[in-house]
Amino acid sequence: MFDVPLLIDGIQVQASNGATYDRISPFTGEVVSRVAAASLEDADKAVTAAQRAFPAWASLGPGERRARLTRAAELLESRASEFMSMATETGATERWYGFNVKLAANMLRDAAAMTTQIKGEIIASDVPGSFSMAVRQPCGVVLGIAPWNAPLILATRAIAMPLACGNTVVLKTSECSPAAHALIGEVLQSAELGDGVVNVISNAPADAPAIVERLISNPAVRRVNFTGSTGVGRIIGQLAGKYLKPAVLELGGKAPFLVLDDADVNCAVEAAAFGAYFNQGQICMSTERLIVDESIANEFAERMTLKTQSLVAGPPGEAVLGSLIDEAAARRVLALVQDAVQNGASLLAGGGIEGSVMQPVLLDHVTPAMRLYYEESFGPVAVIVRGKGDEELLKLANDSEFGLSAAIFSKSSSRALALAQRLESGICHINGPTVHDEAPMPFGGVKSSGYGSFGSSASIDHFTQLRWITMQNGPRQYPI
Repeated sequence: MFDVPLLIDGIQVQASNGATYDRISPFTGEVVSRVAAASLEDADKAVTAAQRAFPAWASLGPGERRARLTRAAELLESRASEFMSMATETGATERWYGFNVKLAANMLRDAAAMTTQIKGEIIASDVPGSFSMAVRQPCGVVLGIAPWNAPLILATRAIAMPLACGNTVVLKTSECSPAAHALIGEVLQSAELGDGVVNVISNAPADAPAIVERLISNPAVRRVNFTGSTGVGRIIGQLAGKYLKPAVLELGGKAPFLVLDDADVNCAVEAAAFGAYFNQGQICMSTERLIVDESIANEFAERMTLKTQSLVAGPPGEAVLGSLIDEAAARRVLALVQDAVQNGASLLAGGGIEGSVMQPVLLDHVTPAMRLYYEESFGPVAVIVRGKGDEELLKLANDSEFGLSAAIFSKSSSRALALAQRLESGICHINGPTVHDEAPMPFGGVKSSGYGSFGSSASIDHFTQLRWITMQNGPRQYPI
């Protein structure tokens, strides 16, 4: 069992009132982590510590910040086995957590490289003798709120570029992966960033609304970033607006995967299966809608069925696919599948559940009469929607409130690119899976998938304050 403390001002501490909560393994039902449940006063202390650490961290030269973040990346990789053992918190496979470690370390390295890329500009002024500059400076304290589904990637992303830009951070952990998130804080502290530069707060599930509002409302918190569901993201966005805090929100998705009539069907099937079922479909970019030209739909459905049937979910470490986050998630996804079948969809593969484990599902002939046509499943489910011609496929793809990731398969790159430019998504991959993330790339969605982008230079705009500074050389004439 993991003991999960808070990290405030460089010190691992228990909650000030001694409160804890237990994280239960979705697969075994046993207590995996005993977690410090922060009070409102603990949240205040974390922000105060970050505010106190801000001047020293912001004043470091970019080379020194780069060196410390690079050291943190190396330390994070060196503790990969510890992170992988924490997969029991979410029921994921160790392979998934190992992938998380590699990408999280790369995010820290990429952020380190960006410390020297924060630039301003000289702007010509009409005022004689006025030297006018636009400069980017650190904002102050940044609040990062991270989810459980890709715990190392998304928690690291929440803090890496804010740190590179010269800000200090408070990370609010997910209630479902607190040990993994707390270990990230421990690694960054071991990298000698400085006491209070990174603070980590965990909370009991019932306390989340109060803790989040307390953190966002604190005057020292100048920026907010959140990755998670669209429902919770709306709440975060409303709170950020209420307290006039700029926010970056990366929310839900229902990624369309377009298969044009000239696509390489075998390649499309392999990419679709990876995108739909990796990490049990619990990825914001997961492929949910296979939008296939009717001229090749039967062939695609047959091959996709065989691929789906070859993927087996079971105990982490024994099967290629692991557990959903809990039994309630499995029941919720099953209800969506049953609704589709009752309304005329064909179940081609999967659907069985045992506790929190669900066998990957493939459905065909899904229509707007079914909840799965519109609702994000966030589970191991892919549905085939048939259309005729590129324009109809594009219309079907855009028929969603979400707009995060998308994919198009075609042997004609120019044809696919023309469609990609009209897809309503923040991300689109041609002849590649919808699940694809790299540290330097701008990552964000449109519509109900959120706003703003994470990743390198895109993050600089969000996590710095653009200021106008002038210097008057010589006398200036005034009208009075």
